[in-house]
Amino acid sequence: MKDLKTTNTLLLIIVIPLVFYLLKTLSFIFIPLISSMFIALLFLPLTRWFNKKNVPKALSISVVVLIIITGLKLGGELIQLSTNEIISADGVFFEKAETKLVDLIVTIESFFGIERLQDEKVLIHYLKNNNILASFSSTLDFISNTLSMTLMTVFFVILLLSESINFQQLLNATILKQKYASVKTFRKVEKDIIKFVKVKFVISFFTGVGFSLACMFFDISFPIFWGLFAFIINFVQMVGSVISVVLLSLFAFVEIDPSTTLLFFILTITAVQVVMGGVLEPIFMGKTFSVNVITVLIMLMLWGFLWGVPGLILSIPITVFVKIILEQFPKARVVASLMSGSNT
Repeated sequence: MKDLKTTNTLLLIIVIPLVFYLLKTLSFIFIPLISSMFIALLFLPLTRWFNKKNVPKALSISVVVLIIITGLKLGGELIQLSTNEIISADGVFFEKAETKLVDLIVTIESFFGIERLQDEKVLIHYLKNNNILASFSSTLDFISNTLSMTLMTVFFVILLLSESINFQQLLNATILKQKYASVKTFRKVEKDIIKFVKVKFVISFFTGVGFSLACMFFDISFPIFWGLFAFIINFVQMVGSVISVVLLSLFAFVEIDPSTTLLFFILTITAVQVVMGGVLEPIFMGKTFSVNVITVLIMLMLWGFLWGVPGLILSIPITVFVKIILEQFPKARVVASLMSGSNT
């Protein structure tokens, strides 16, 4: 028995790094697959309602695909609108921004004692080693990968909703052996993930609206862009709210002179994030998502390392899913309690 336990431990030590290696190497498959699982969960109540009304499955799936395409279309329109907003900006703004940026870099150079040729322009000095063609090529690769992953995600969503891939049966065959337990767990996962996405979407939406209104009130350029940016980055738990406040504050520092106006603007956008993310979100999420800060940070680092930005966005839903699964096994409930910070 002792030898068997040692063998199992050694196998576990070997398997875990192998699993993470495969997750990173095959990210182009796993990211769309995991994303499609969570998206399909959102539409399962709608497809069940269609089934009760005896609506053909092909028609119900077509409605879901149409909803997804409409959402992508609206997102594309917003991105185009914010892009046009930046392109149509006055040239004076960019000249002023360049002057402020250069002054900031010179101040940092003086503080750290960085030496630079006096006749050499600051921006040319720091950008001369960058290959513009390489940057353009990487941008095209990013767009191409995003489009391919989006198409794969839609394809997997269709498979899941048409029950070509049955997530509940997969749980029953692999992790949960008893049918009743798998059904119960699946419904809990479905309920919690739907609640998480709904609350996160609403909170992120009003955060973006708050940022846009603050930019308009304080006459900060590109309010639509900053509202859209705050909405998207807010899906990254904890880190996203900090990034949005810091970047917009730096942008405001570049655009307007340091004064009480800048201070009030920074306090305003910080208050929006605190009220939305620090007060309202925990209230609406409830105890289901009581995952402690250490667990959140570890999961953000892990999935961010494996899958980049998509991993940062998916880290919390994956954590919630893992926590629910661990709660189904008596020996693993201690780990689930540590993840939530609960003493029970």
